[in-house]
Amino acid sequence: MKTESTDIAVSVSGLTRKFGNFVAVDNVSFDVRKGEIFGFIGPNGAGKSTTIRMLCGLLMPTSGEGRVAGYDISREQEKIKKQIGYMSQKFSLYADLTVEENINFYGGIYGLKASELKARGEWVIEMAGLTDHRRSLTGILSGGWKQRLALGCAILHEPPIIFLDEPTSGVDPISRRAFWDLIYEMSARGVTVFVTTHYMDEAEYCDRIALIYRGLVIALGTPQELKTERMSDEILDVRCENPHDAMDEIEELACVKDVALFGSGLHVVTPDASLAETEVASLLNEKGYGFDAIGRISPSLEDVFVSLIEEADSENDGGGTMREARDA
Repeated sequence: MKTESTDIAVSVSGLTRKFGNFVAVDNVSFDVRKGEIFGFIGPNGAGKSTTIRMLCGLLMPTSGEGRVAGYDISREQEKIKKQIGYMSQKFSLYADLTVEENINFYGGIYGLKASELKARGEWVIEMAGLTDHRRSLTGILSGGWKQRLALGCAILHEPPIIFLDEPTSGVDPISRRAFWDLIYEMSARGVTVFVTTHYMDEAEYCDRIALIYRGLVIALGTPQELKTERMSDEILDVRCENPHDAMDEIEELACVKDVALFGSGLHVVTPDASLAETEVASLLNEKGYGFDAIGRISPSLEDVFVSLIEEADSENDGGGTMREARDA
């Protein structure tokens, strides 16, 4: 039975999925508000796709609860499927059908009437920029066009919630930006967008994000909250000669927790930026690395996520599970 309407589109509590002894999703809880762009971020194998498949009614949870559009993910999967659009990680259209044939096929699956399908089909073709390719085989389209066509087919029936699983994987940056423009347009119309990605720059586009790692949600909040509240360490941006070689030297300093290549320079993670700035400058001078600049900067989401993931790994290496360390 459908629950009373609220401002929550997706609600998850203690959601868990096991495959034998392997825990793919471990006691995950979060809410997604209506009209929100919610990013589910994490490295490959973290549990993103498994979670999204449970929410779409394609995979039963081992334990825990979840509701999508007010319907229970364990008992009302067919009702959920009528309320959502789903764009899978793998390209799901038929390569040997034309653009129009794919649209008509998916429109039939969604039960659209002929008049509705004609109007929505024209919208998809225009949105995807395929007016001149409506009779072209889908298999010959570029990655960006295929991506927008797949999105259009997923929302032919105008669902209030759409799940996008790694939607921009493997496409060029221009196509990725154009795709996110479409996501913004949907959100502005009140559509709830739940998107998984491992691109850190895309996390910045979301209203809120959850970071999942090894099946556990280890951070949840707006991009700004995560950068200001969850990052206890400080970041130095170092611009020097031969940064790859210098990185190994800098990493040996006692005041440095981590060093990573970042563009043409280095990001140095440290609990004390003032001390680290002095010691890094001294080391570079001593070792003969010329440098242009060293200064403290605000952390990027990539810095935050790397720090949180390393913290999680450290807790695991220290003995016991991450949850045991968290609950102790």
